[in-house]
Amino acid sequence: MPQEKYTRCPGCRTIFRVTQAQLAIRDGQVRCGHCKTVFDGHAHLISLAPSPRVDADEGYDEPALGPPTVTLRDAQSLEPLSGGDARRETARREEMPGEPTKGGGTAAVEAIAYDERFDWERKKKARPGMNAFYAVAAPVLVVLFVVQVLFHFRDAVAARWPGTKPVLTAVCALAGCAIRPLHEIGGLSIEASDLQADAAHKGLLVLSATLRNRTAWPVAYPHLELTLTDAADQTVVRRALAPADYVSGAADVGAGIPGNSDVAVKMFIDASATNQAGYRLYLFYP
Repeated sequence: MPQEKYTRCPGCRTIFRVTQAQLAIRDGQVRCGHCKTVFDGHAHLISLAPSPRVDADEGYDEPALGPPTVTLRDAQSLEPLSGGDARRETARREEMPGEPTKGGGTAAVEAIAYDERFDWERKKKARPGMNAFYAVAAPVLVVLFVVQVLFHFRDAVAARWPGTKPVLTAVCALAGCAIRPLHEIGGLSIEASDLQADAAHKGLLVLSATLRNRTAWPVAYPHLELTLTDAADQTVVRRALAPADYVSGAADVGAGIPGNSDVAVKMFIDASATNQAGYRLYLFYP
C-alpha cells in the first residue's frame, strides 16, 4: 500500500490524507473539495505525529505541527486539476503574486477566514448609500402611514377633535373627499314613540318619536324601520324611512344630529289599505 501523507488546505485548513502518486499528478496542484481553494499539495504537507513539548518562550510552528483537533478527509475529497484547469492555474500563477510553491512558481489562494468557515449566514456590511436611503425613507413612510390613517378615519378624528375639522375639510376639498357625521348606532336611542290614527283623515296614521344622540359629537341621522303588526304580532307591512322622509326642511341632514341633543320626529303614514293592531320602530344605518 502506498505510504500515506497529509496535506492541509491553506484556505479552510482542512487536512486530507493523500499519497505520493496522487501528488505526482499535475505537479502536486490540487483543489480542496471543501472550499475549492487551489493549492500545492507538496508545499502544504504536514505531519500528524505527536509533537514534542516546547517551552512557551520558544514558540512553535502551528501550521507545521497541526492543531490539536483537525478536520480530516480522505483523498477522494481532494480533487486533482484537469488539464485545462492546470494550464489556467499556471498562467494565473505567472501573472499574480502569491505564496511560493515547491516548483518555484506562485499559487493564488482564495483567503477564507478560519473562524468563519462554518458561518453560512454572514451579514453583509451596509453600504453608506443604503444607510442614507433608510434615514430618508423611514420618516417618509411614517408620514405616509399617518396620512393614510387620517384619511380613512377622518370622520372620527373630526368628530372627536373638532379643532382638526377645518384642516381636514380643506384637505378633503383638494382630495375630493368629505367630512361626514359618524355612523354610531350605539350612541342613538328612541326616547319615546307613538302611532295613532289621524282623527281628521280616515286611513292616516301619525307617527311621533323622539331620537336621542347620547354622544358628545354629531352623528348621522339614522334610517327608521317601521313595522305594522296584526293582533297576533305578525308583520302586516314593513317600511324603511330615510332621513329625508322624516327630517323637517329646516334641519341640516348633512351636519347630523348634534351631540347630547334630541330630534323630534312626526310624520303621516297612509295605512288605508291595511289593518293593523300594533307597530315596531327600529333605528339602523344602511
